[in-house]
Amino acid sequence: MHPHIWYPFTQAKTSPPPLKVKSARGIWLELEDGRKIMDCISSWWVNIHGHSHPKIAEAIYRQAQELEQVIFAGFTHQPAETLAEKLVKQLPEGLNRVFFSDNGSTAVEVGLKMAYQYWVNLSQQRQKFIAFEGAYHGDTFGAMSVGSRSIFSQVFSNMLFEVDFSPFPETYIGDTSIEEKEEVILTRLKEKLNQNPQEYAGIIIEPLVQGAGGMRMCRVEFLRKLQQLVEQFDTLLIFDEVMTGFGRTGDWFSCIKSQVTPDIICLSKGITGGFLPLSVTICSEKIYDTFYSDDPIKTLYHGHSYTANPLGCAAALASLELMVENQSKFSSMEAKHLQHFEILQDNSKIEKLRVTGTIAAMNIVNKQESGYLNQVGLQIREKALEKGLLLRPLGNVLYIMPPYCITDEELSMVYRGIYEILKSI
Repeated sequence: MHPHIWYPFTQAKTSPPPLKVKSARGIWLELEDGRKIMDCISSWWVNIHGHSHPKIAEAIYRQAQELEQVIFAGFTHQPAETLAEKLVKQLPEGLNRVFFSDNGSTAVEVGLKMAYQYWVNLSQQRQKFIAFEGAYHGDTFGAMSVGSRSIFSQVFSNMLFEVDFSPFPETYIGDTSIEEKEEVILTRLKEKLNQNPQEYAGIIIEPLVQGAGGMRMCRVEFLRKLQQLVEQFDTLLIFDEVMTGFGRTGDWFSCIKSQVTPDIICLSKGITGGFLPLSVTICSEKIYDTFYSDDPIKTLYHGHSYTANPLGCAAALASLELMVENQSKFSSMEAKHLQHFEILQDNSKIEKLRVTGTIAAMNIVNKQESGYLNQVGLQIREKALEKGLLLRPLGNVLYIMPPYCITDEELSMVYRGIYEILKSI
């Protein structure tokens, strides 16, 4: 470990030294010792076009020569305005007010504040949110509060605000009981909303795929019925698409794929193609209108030093152009994952195979309790590195989330490596 660096999600006393990366291009990382590692997870899910894409690098270079940063309160600039316009065009009609920040947790934090203050501005005191078991929305306090109680937030449990949690209707290939599970969950949600219709500021969900909670997947049918419930009880629907946005589910956004329009959507991770920190929280005009007032207390008092950083906006604009150019790559990857599943589906060491768009996942069967601390994940990570693969299982959940530039041959190499790893554990 470096003597001056504190690494994230790492117990420094027991973890092996980090691998030093010298350079990266496309799907490949080159380590300082000369080894090459295939990035099978888009480096924490952000490098959607692969590493060091020349188009994004060039856009940042050009922007840096013109305007690198300016305060975004009282000033504006073209990259932010153009990015906001292009994002709104790709989202469902009605999501048209863009608030910039700098990471996924903050995008969620802003979304929660928007939803809560929306009701305050309407002179209603709605104190609670509904979230889903297994959820992970980030590591700031609001985001932790609406996330499932876990090792990530355990130390701070006494400081988190109260949230009502609903089961998440996770499903997988061959699941014959999913419709029944969905109905039970929706019925319970309806009962909860019926008992206290004026209590809830909103419902927040990771649509289609829960990320850090174990790549748990749900159906578009559930999201559509959830929206109907939200509308029936006049609350707000928040989509945390920090991970699922920008092509991950096979379409531009989960809300597009499911044909559901949330009141608020949170976006980050892939927004700049993995080059620079940036995020946005986008809401409906209905929400924005309650903040548009002569009364200063109705202002959304939130901001960051690097809000709408021009370099980040330039990177995001270049990434959006690549999304248009490469739409066939992320829209066709689900079928390719399913093809490769054929060599795995009868393997007794795995269960609950599932795929949504570019994301494929499976549970490793072992005697340890399932979850993030299941040690099989560390075994797989080490064996994968020996085979030149970057895989980072979530405990006993092995997943693949490659950049869209991965070739068919490279994807085959990933699955062959997984097959060999499963034989060895």
